[in-house]
Amino acid sequence: MAESQGQGKVALVIGAGDATGGAIAARFAKEGYIACLTRRSADKLQPTVDAIHAAGGQAFGFSSDARKEEDVIALIEQVEREHGPIEVMVFNIGANVPSSILEETARKYFKIWEMACFSGFLNGREVAKRMVTRGRGTILFTGATAGLRGAANFAAFAGAKHALRALAQSMARELGPRNIHVAHVVVDGAIDTEFIRTSFPERYALKEQDGILNPEHIADNYWHLHAQPRDAWTFELDLRPYMERW
Repeated sequence: MAESQGQGKVALVIGAGDATGGAIAARFAKEGYIACLTRRSADKLQPTVDAIHAAGGQAFGFSSDARKEEDVIALIEQVEREHGPIEVMVFNIGANVPSSILEETARKYFKIWEMACFSGFLNGREVAKRMVTRGRGTILFTGATAGLRGAANFAAFAGAKHALRALAQSMARELGPRNIHVAHVVVDGAIDTEFIRTSFPERYALKEQDGILNPEHIADNYWHLHAQPRDAWTFELDLRPYMERW
């Protein structure tokens, strides 16, 4: 395991999309962290990286397939070598793909599990190895309503998110006594994204009433989890608009 050559504190966001993941990266960069963002296509990260730079922060984008063990190991090595110790890792891959159980394929079911759970294990394990050696760190997993209950036509997603939640629980129990804060965030509701705006315009219209989640407000809660004193750590935090049925 190579020693870190960088001098800054790193916040690594796995699955930094244009909304929640990007907002989380920007929030940590605002606090002085070096934001390292990953997607399978690094080109898609450039607008977020540029925006963080424009706001006075530091950010770097990486192309990485979070489902491939060799990619994950190489990513963690590179980030720590070039930018510094990973103080925070946020796992933010979704894979919310609906399908009737009567039509679901084995290939797609397995792929959704790989994306939403297995990749969380790979990244969580590799980062935890580093954090335990240093005796500190925060690992945050983005969950969903599907991690608490399985809706009709979402068997694959629910199975993967249930498994991710169990992974987070196990890691929290094992690593908490070693000063590693592991938390699971249940995001319950539509988020202000281009996908919601174009695919569900009626739902998006609720934005004017604070009826959908603002990515920046989600990001504030991730920062809050990381900043918590260890005598009052939260394991699970659920976020939803005030009007959301649950």
